[in-house]
Amino acid sequence: MGPMKKRLNGHTFDLKIGRSRTGLGLYTLAPIDKGACIVEYTGRRITQKEEYTSRSKYLFEVTRKKTIDGQSRSNTARYINHSCSPNCEVKYRKGRVFIFARRRIKADEELSYDYGKDYFDEWIKRKGCRCLKCEPFVVELVLD
Repeated sequence: MGPMKKRLNGHTFDLKIGRSRTGLGLYTLAPIDKGACIVEYTGRRITQKEEYTSRSKYLFEVTRKKTIDGQSRSNTARYINHSCSPNCEVKYRKGRVFIFARRRIKADEELSYDYGKDYFDEWIKRKGCRCLKCEPFVVELVLD
């Protein structure tokens, strides 16, 4: 997939979806400053009933009464992978979900945030975490 420009809060970020150690990941093509709002996690708002019956791995609970299903490929943030030592963090603003840089992020670096204990225990723990902190010696391959 080719590079894309994401504009948010007056900033434009050059991002690229590419191969990572866990499948597809989201990479920055240029440095991102600490504290920058990079991308919004978007998707269809689902009902509480759908939340319990959905098989989607892209559910994001915004509040107890609002959950977003970010499964759509138009949701660029869905490609951000989990890390136990992430370079991004999630922040909630007026019922919306945004991904911010926790530190300065270098060009060509994969974006990551901590998915939280519930998601980790349900989806990652069984197979073992493959983030850089947990598996530092796995060679990462990024396809252009």
